[in-house]
Amino acid sequence: MADFTPARTRVAPSPTGDPHVGTAFMALFDKAWARRTGGQFVLRIEDTDQARLVEGSEQQIYDSLAWLGLQPDEGPNVGGDHGPYRQSERLDTYRPFVDRLIEAGHAYYCWCSPERLKEMRDEQARTKQSVTGYDRLCHGKTKEERAKLPGFSDTPVVRMLIPDDVPLTFHDIIRGEVKAPRPDDQVILKTDGFPTYHMAVVVDDHLMGINTVVRGEEWISSTPKHILLYQWLGWEVPAFAHMPLLRNTDKSKISKRKNPAARLMWFKEEGYLPEAVVNFLQLLGYAGDEDAEVKAFDEFVADFAWSKVHTVGPIFDLKKLDWLNGHYIRSLTADELADRIVAWAREYGQWSETMRTDVLRQAVPIIQERLVTLKDALPQLDYLFASDVTIADDARATLKEDSGAVLDEAIAVLEDIPMDAAAIQTGLRERICEGMGIKPKFAFGPLRVAISGRKVSPPLFESMEILGRDETLRRLRALRATL
Repeated sequence: MADFTPARTRVAPSPTGDPHVGTAFMALFDKAWARRTGGQFVLRIEDTDQARLVEGSEQQIYDSLAWLGLQPDEGPNVGGDHGPYRQSERLDTYRPFVDRLIEAGHAYYCWCSPERLKEMRDEQARTKQSVTGYDRLCHGKTKEERAKLPGFSDTPVVRMLIPDDVPLTFHDIIRGEVKAPRPDDQVILKTDGFPTYHMAVVVDDHLMGINTVVRGEEWISSTPKHILLYQWLGWEVPAFAHMPLLRNTDKSKISKRKNPAARLMWFKEEGYLPEAVVNFLQLLGYAGDEDAEVKAFDEFVADFAWSKVHTVGPIFDLKKLDWLNGHYIRSLTADELADRIVAWAREYGQWSETMRTDVLRQAVPIIQERLVTLKDALPQLDYLFASDVTIADDARATLKEDSGAVLDEAIAVLEDIPMDAAAIQTGLRERICEGMGIKPKFAFGPLRVAISGRKVSPPLFESMEILGRDETLRRLRALRATL
């Protein structure tokens, strides 16, 4: 740890709906760097836009980060020495710093009405002006002087006064030297007295001791004005790490409107394991760590480096997540997997109290090798819990003329052999494949239909062992009676 200054990082989502997968993506790298350096990871809730708040969203942020094992060291739900951690509870914090900027000549009041600002923007667009943005009509004027001009509003905003020589390049710990566009005279205090994001984020990050700001690359253009605010207020500028944007397969930015996987809770709803989702996000950040695609979070932390973060937005490839999830499913013991299946099924309404966990524990090994998500497990095994099997039409259509004779032979065998999968397989092969001269591919089709009601099912002989002699014979006889 001696090589590093302990990092204080933060993630600062807004509770305006289902948490976005980007929140977890940032939190993952925030937490990894804090752990790597012996620092702290902070969660701040940015809830000043009261009109867009969604009830329950804040709790979802806590729940989803906890599910992924990305809990913060400090935050509204865990406390800490730098609170309050909700922006709405910090509103008295910002005004003194805005006043300092006004007194120093770095900010000024603007009384322009929304109508006047729209006319100004429309005119700039119509005349194709090379420099756009606020035209500084209010700068240097008193309220009385400004009131004599058109487009006056009685309640002003406060704007930054961007100097002509504003530095537009800055160092990014992922990207090196970065050049950003020239900023406008940004509003930093709104008419209602609330700070804008740009003012609040700088003040909060400073007061919370955040020394590494990890955020998406869409904030690169805002960085020069944030650096100005730090410098004007006499504060140390933090390190910036601008992460690549996650992209859909068509290269567009991932959004909840276009891609259900942009919703963080979607992964849980679909039955992905949290350790697989974390591993997947790690790979996205490193744009495919080919040396070791499967890597637990602790291993990721141990050799974490910003130099490995890819600057090109990674494609959100769910096939890779499916592969990872299958790997993690196979790494669980059968009992651990059964517990996860039951917990998921109870939460999402797939579990019925008529189902038996002891049957599930026996059945897990017959699907574990091929299982992709927890959501898929019980639909594959429902026939083991059913009191009556419904034969699917496409399964019944596979039955041939000799199906009755095959069932008769199977019933005769299963009446007195040991009911374990190996003995069942040996007995049925001798009697049906060898005795009747039917290829295995066709020999067991009628039995599968009788046991599961399907053309395709998990392994047949293991299913018979789980069901036991009486239930297996009952199902075979029930189908035989219909032929």
